[in-house]
Amino acid sequence: LCSVLLCSLILCLMFADVMAVDKIEPNRRTNIIKTEGEPVTLSCSYESDSEYVRLYWYRQYHNEEPQYLLHQGARSSLTRHSSEPRFISSTSRIFTELFISSVTVSDSALYYCALRVKAH
Repeated sequence: LCSVLLCSLILCLMFADVMAVDKIEPNRRTNIIKTEGEPVTLSCSYESDSEYVRLYWYRQYHNEEPQYLLHQGARSSLTRHSSEPRFISSTSRIFTELFISSVTVSDSALYYCALRVKAH
C-alpha cells in the first residue's frame, strides 16, 4: 500500500486579476487533495463586459516558471483539449473549468486561471 504522501495529490488554485472591469478568481481557494487515478475539476469565475475574452490555464511546479496548459474563447461553447489528453477545459459566460481525468503525482502543482481581453 502507498503511504498517504505518495498516494495523495495536492492541487492549488490561484487567480490572476486583469483589470477593474475584467476579473477572474478561483471558485475555491483551498488545496485540493486527491488520490492517484481520481478525476478533479478546477474552476474559476470571471466577469468581463467584452465579447472577446480568452481564458487560460497554467500549471506551476515548485521553484519553476508557470507552464501554459491551454486556452479558449470565453464565449465559445466548444470544449478544448490540451496536448495532454487528460486535461480538458470548458467555459460558460461566467466560469471556466479545467478537468483532469485521472490525476497523477506529477499533477501536484499550483494552477492558475487567467483572463485576456482581445482588441476588437
